[in-house]
Amino acid sequence: MNWISSLAIFFIIWWTALFAVLPFGVRNSVEAGAKVQEGHDHGAPVAHGLRWKLVVTTVVALVIFFGVRYLLVNGYLDLMDPAYLKDAPKL
Repeated sequence: MNWISSLAIFFIIWWTALFAVLPFGVRNSVEAGAKVQEGHDHGAPVAHGLRWKLVVTTVVALVIFFGVRYLLVNGYLDLMDPAYLKDAPKL
């Protein structure tokens, strides 16, 4: 697997992991008991914790990426010749 393919696969995994991690730890002003200022939404997060979420996303994506890379390099997973398509009718 060349580095461009690796980078593309990592980016897709990282982006997907980001959307999975974003809701963790979000508390709105009602849940936190904070006073809502006029013009602000009651459901807006008090503290988003984005830096922590980016670190967690990167760690999760690295673990998943190296697992997928291991499967690809050692032949357990083949993206170019999937086994489930071998019996598919030819068009």
